[in-house]
Amino acid sequence: MTDVQGQVDIRNIAINKVGIKQIKYPISLLDKQNKEQHTVADISMSVSLPKEFKGTHMSRFIEVINKYQREIELTNLQEILSFMKDRLNAEDAHLELSFPYFIEKTAPVSGAKGLMDYNCHVQGKINGENEMDIVLGVTVPITTLCPCSKEISNFGAHNQRSEVTLRVRMNDFLWLEDLISVVEKSGSCEIYSILKREDEKYVTEKAYENPVFVEDVVREITARLSKDPRILWFTVESENFESIHNHNAYAFIERDFRD
Repeated sequence: MTDVQGQVDIRNIAINKVGIKQIKYPISLLDKQNKEQHTVADISMSVSLPKEFKGTHMSRFIEVINKYQREIELTNLQEILSFMKDRLNAEDAHLELSFPYFIEKTAPVSGAKGLMDYNCHVQGKINGENEMDIVLGVTVPITTLCPCSKEISNFGAHNQRSEVTLRVRMNDFLWLEDLISVVEKSGSCEIYSILKREDEKYVTEKAYENPVFVEDVVREITARLSKDPRILWFTVESENFESIHNHNAYAFIERDFRD
């Protein structure tokens, strides 16, 4: 049969990325507490396309996924990307995973246990020299209490749910749990899936005693990560979903230790 995708394209325009997006697939992850965790990822895959070819072979992306059925892990991303690059005869290959990761957390006073889910993401790339680039990311909810509100108010202070997204490049293995912990320790109080009345009292008072601006959150995370020799590069952004304003507060920091 005629290979239409392999035909010559006369426009001489190369494409940086071409592929498939948002295919759901089971993956396996290393779990710090339970050794292994199974979850479902939204997967996007793409390769570079030289200017002389009309198109890429989309079905081959699915073949790659099927080859690693239930064996897609963060530890074998390089193998998957290398196979994808070879299978599609491409110079560069890209793989993106977005998935929920679950951690059992214990309420601070009652000891009630419940699962917290965190949105995690991985971006992997391999180039023509077989050089790998992997970015690992987590999005973590926290509570922040406004220092200004506490200072000027006679009664209480306003607080809000905040969302922090951290992305890192590293030179050694990092647990997702450790990245999540860095974020949770940088807010006014961490968030739990289940709280009894005595726990509500605790988290309310803890947040009141630890007021932070959105600027404080990203600075504190930066201070912690800058001491970790495994971190080569990172970005951290925090967004407060304000409870008394008709806008959100936002802060962003990027650091590169590779130079």
